[in-house]
Amino acid sequence: MAEPTSRLYLVTPVLEDASFAPRLAEACAGGRVAAVLLRLAAADERTLTNRVKALCPPVQEGGAAALVAVEGEAPADLAAIAVRGGADGVHVRGAEAPVRDLRERLKAERAIGAGGIRTRDDAMTLGEAGVDYLMFGEPRPDGSVPPLDGVAERVAWWAEIFETPCVAYAPDLEAVGRLAATGAEFVALGDAVWTHPEGAAAAVAQAARLIEGQEARS
Repeated sequence: MAEPTSRLYLVTPVLEDASFAPRLAEACAGGRVAAVLLRLAAADERTLTNRVKALCPPVQEGGAAALVAVEGEAPADLAAIAVRGGADGVHVRGAEAPVRDLRERLKAERAIGAGGIRTRDDAMTLGEAGVDYLMFGEPRPDGSVPPLDGVAERVAWWAEIFETPCVAYAPDLEAVGRLAATGAEFVALGDAVWTHPEGAAAAVAQAARLIEGQEARS
């Protein structure tokens, strides 16, 4: 069987400590997850670095990349936190994000992703700045999500024209197949995995089947 074109990308809740590590291990154990975005509650740099050191291993041991974002007040040095904590990359929000500075600091050794994209111009600005991927459709700061139709349209536009990979955020498992059909390199899931009644591993397996099923039909 051919490898699915879309791979899974998981987004954690905002994490205030390292107690989420066992759930990360459960979700990544099957080898179906390509990347996990660790959303960290704001803290001082030492605390954040130690949190990253504790949360990255269960992700990386499952074969996934661990990416770091800090919610709320940004830390003074996100690049240093990622490097010292052993993360595989960082994730920032908005067209005004300091992508060029991060690229200069991180070189090609770690990935830089960006979300919080409001317009097509924002997407192109970030792409030109040197991000490794763009995320479309993730929850807004107030927790709401953009309409699925609009996300699917934006992802299909980007995937057809540009080479920079994109991540399509699925608000629930039912949206996974549709977003995989857009040509997105990654389909992201958040609470749909972590609140699944049968556990994170079951949710990941179901999402992988949905992607495979969509591609079998295409």
